Amino acid sequence: MTGYGQFCPVAKAAELLDQRWMLLVVRELMAGSQHFNEIRRGVPKMSPTLLSRRLRELVQAGVAEQTEDKRYVLTPAGKELGPVVDALGAWGTRWVPELGDPDLDPHLLLWDMHRSVDLTALPPGRTVVHVVFPEVIPDVRRWWLVMTRDGTEICDFDPGYDVAVTVETSLLEMSRIWRGDVGWEQSQRSGALRLRGMASACRDLSRWLQLSRYAPTPRPI
Repeated sequence: MTGYGQFCPVAKAAELLDQRWMLLVVRELMAGSQHFNEIRRGVPKMSPTLLSRRLRELVQAGVAEQTEDKRYVLTPAGKELGPVVDALGAWGTRWVPELGDPDLDPHLLLWDMHRSVDLTALPPGRTVVHVVFPEVIPDVRRWWLVMTRDGTEICDFDPGYDVAVTVETSLLEMSRIWRGDVGWEQSQRSGALRLRGMASACRDLSRWLQLSRYAPTPRPI
């Protein structure tokens, strides 16, 4: 039996949403990802085959729809899941704060960071932030955020532009900062985060790189 065999609406909703990766796909659609490859960037450890299946199931359930130009967008039913996903995110931030090595992913972290940039806070022209995770393997150790007021791109190779500020820290520490578990200044004071570059860029970095939408969630006292 594939379902729970209950008429309870919680059970019926769980039959769809409780499947592996399903809520994370909904999360990506909520975050504005519409094209298949964009959605994949938010779930980098999910196989393309399973992602295709989950998207198809969301469409069949009326939670999402596929447009003529192959984009995936939430329907009114899908948009109603926004408060549900946000409540889970806030609950997880408050009550499940521990992070271990299996939870850390530089691809996902930089993807989330790049779409949280406050474009209005950037100076005119191009601003480049170089992020270095010294402890990870060389292939994913260095990242560049190339930011303008029109948008942000991620590079895992040196794009050749002048760097305004270099951020050097562990993948765990940067993940904790982005989640709001520790503040920028606190991390710098402890020596876990090191900034090098233009004084103005080092000062404004925390204004440019906004945190997770769940970062302001109050923690237990």
